[in-house]
Amino acid sequence: MGLTDPAPAVVVVGSVNTDYVVRVSRRPADGETVTDAELSVLGGGKGANQAIAAALTAGQAGGPVAMVGRVGDDAAGASRLAELAAHGVLTGGIRVTPEVATGSAFVTVTPDGGNAIMVASGANARLTAADITASAGLVSSARVLLAQLEVPPATVARAVRCAGPETTVVVNCAPFHRLDRQVLTRVDLLVANETEAGQMLGGDVGDVRSALAAVTAMVEFGPAAAVITLGADGAVVAAGGDSWHVPAPRVTPLDTTGAGDAFAGSLGARLAAGVPLVPAVEFAVAVGSATTGHLGALARLPVEENA
Repeated sequence: MGLTDPAPAVVVVGSVNTDYVVRVSRRPADGETVTDAELSVLGGGKGANQAIAAALTAGQAGGPVAMVGRVGDDAAGASRLAELAAHGVLTGGIRVTPEVATGSAFVTVTPDGGNAIMVASGANARLTAADITASAGLVSSARVLLAQLEVPPATVARAVRCAGPETTVVVNCAPFHRLDRQVLTRVDLLVANETEAGQMLGGDVGDVRSALAAVTAMVEFGPAAAVITLGADGAVVAAGGDSWHVPAPRVTPLDTTGAGDAFAGSLGARLAAGVPLVPAVEFAVAVGSATTGHLGALARLPVEENA
């Protein structure tokens, strides 16, 4: 970042993948072959998905969106960098890693929109605390730092510690890894889905009522506020001793892949724009819901935002 470049509204620290999405009428049983699959090759990775979602909302944020991550020195990495740049994401913080493949995700999607995902981390696993130190100026100047756990947790911890005193730190604990309490006390907003919240708390989160109890308990781990996403039931929020349920609009899902990333990225951009937490969550729920109406992980803004 040059001396005259504007400070980023959002800096995303996270993963960059190629998604191999297979639509099937049903998932095969163990040892069974299903031959009616349809394959799509798309950009993905929780970090890249969230960066693009933030950039799509960045007109409201008054500053650019940048990303710190790693790709391989391969055609997939070049494609992912071009895709991020095409969506307005600054990619100077993404390092090309020789002799390592760009991360890959293998996604099966069933007719109800449900998905199952396997990830080969590739270059994402090589993102280190030293990479964060090299991008410390970028991270510390951000209005919002947004991180996930599809890169090494120690790297995320370093990013959190590098955040500036005015930076709002948002951590999406997906996939779930337990973070040190000293890290969590610097987190302004911890985001999880039902499964991740259950893993954090050691119990089941299955409906709005249990989620409201769980999101309050999440704050006790150290973050200033917490959100649990609930799919078709929207999200719950806890902050300042209060909790709220934010319902989702009714949609017919085609593919739920990336809906949580669309939620997190658009939420980060709204927070960077100075929108209060609950209205920001309301918008993010609408973005996540709109995203499920399309194949792939690319975020979609609600129709009224595109008008």
